[in-house]
Amino acid sequence: MYWVVLVASGVLEAVWATALAASNGFRRPWPVVVFAVSMTLSVVGLAWAMREIPVGTAYAVWVGIGAVLTVLVAVVRRQEKLGVAKALLLVVLIGCVAGLKVVS
Repeated sequence: MYWVVLVASGVLEAVWATALAASNGFRRPWPVVVFAVSMTLSVVGLAWAMREIPVGTAYAVWVGIGAVLTVLVAVVRRQEKLGVAKALLLVVLIGCVAGLKVVS
């Protein structure tokens, strides 16, 4: 269950990062609300998962999931381009996150 909560918290990290960008410097109220709620839930989930998962592993997995998903959302929304190098680096990052799960 701790891993499920950690993965969900990583997904919420991508939500709050995307909402933060959409808030236009905290000038748009709904993205600010989404940012605040998703960030709070994300950090609470991370903290709960760290009751069982070592802090270094939990934090690296949380950040990795959030980073990969944030980039992919930006690519889908055509805010970033996905070149070969960026795609390869994202694959390596996913591999590292999966590797941390395997060795934990």
